[in-house]
Amino acid sequence: MKRTALIQLVLAGLTLVGAVVSWLAAGSREKVPPILEGQPEMTTMVYYPPLIVLALALLTAAGVLAVLGVARLRASR
Repeated sequence: MKRTALIQLVLAGLTLVGAVVSWLAAGSREKVPPILEGQPEMTTMVYYPPLIVLALALLTAAGVLAVLGVARLRASR
């Protein structure tokens, strides 16, 4: 019982790391040309939607695994 709980908690941690990596990879800075002549260029963040969806799915999976792991760990006591 404890072994399964620990495996779930480790998987939750790895899934959380994957979600953070996916979220950080989703954004990129891009230059925006000026609207009026003489104005400076601006930068904006552009996000790649599939990586954001992946990050949210991984966060959900990490949360579920963490809850199940903690519940199983507490039940084994």
